[in-house]
Amino acid sequence: MTPRIAIPVPTSRDPAYNQRSWPTYATAVTRSGGEPVAVDLNASPAEIGVLVASCDGILLPGSPADVDPALYGAERDPASAPADPAREATDYLLLDHAEKYHKPVLAICYGIQSLNVWRGGTLVQDLAPLPVNHGAGSKVAIAHTAQIAPASILASLLTPEEAPERDGYLRLPINTSHHQSVAAPGAGLRIVARCPDDGVIEAVEIDSDDAVFHVEHPARPQFVLGIQWHPERSYEISAASRALFDHLILEARLITENRAETEAARQQAESSAH
Repeated sequence: MTPRIAIPVPTSRDPAYNQRSWPTYATAVTRSGGEPVAVDLNASPAEIGVLVASCDGILLPGSPADVDPALYGAERDPASAPADPAREATDYLLLDHAEKYHKPVLAICYGIQSLNVWRGGTLVQDLAPLPVNHGAGSKVAIAHTAQIAPASILASLLTPEEAPERDGYLRLPINTSHHQSVAAPGAGLRIVARCPDDGVIEAVEIDSDDAVFHVEHPARPQFVLGIQWHPERSYEISAASRALFDHLILEARLITENRAETEAARQQAESSAH
């Protein structure tokens, strides 16, 4: 069985953006061996619940919206883009489900911000005053580097050729297209990457001390990784970008296999009953 990856439609307001953006995530998931499944932001919670129950992993994509500052107890900065309540509600339903059933999560750009707020963290609402052009956009293949903690899941996915060690950290060239970032990490999340030029947080992952574990794989914690850049845009040119999607599919495959075993056992039980 091919692992099914739930990917919310990026925004409820901009169909043209969705048509440009969603397929890039879907293509990366497909090329890494998964089946992308679109989650309609206008679906009811019950419909989303049924859909995500049939999926084995979650990918939270970028969005032109910003997370509502009220969700993390802040007043809205004039630089913040309008919130998208439908996207926020969908992300939260998916994250609730993923935590309950220990399904892997890869959160990208807006996705890392949504993940962080869902876990009780806060955001920097505008990075404009800082010296690095974090809003470089999709036409800039490499905007700056990310300084990555070597003792992290993220680091384990990188090669020394693409992310050489420097001053005790790995340096990964990344693209960038954002004006907000994680401020205080949410519960159970630890910072594993920063921009070395200004300290902006570029990645968080679940802390092993706070991870939930697969019932069927008790030695394997839930995979939760949030990154501020866009690996779907650099899939062709970056081994690290491919590795991120490959690892999501690898982790989702554990869920797929368990789902298949559960279904086989159910069918056997029904057959025996007759």
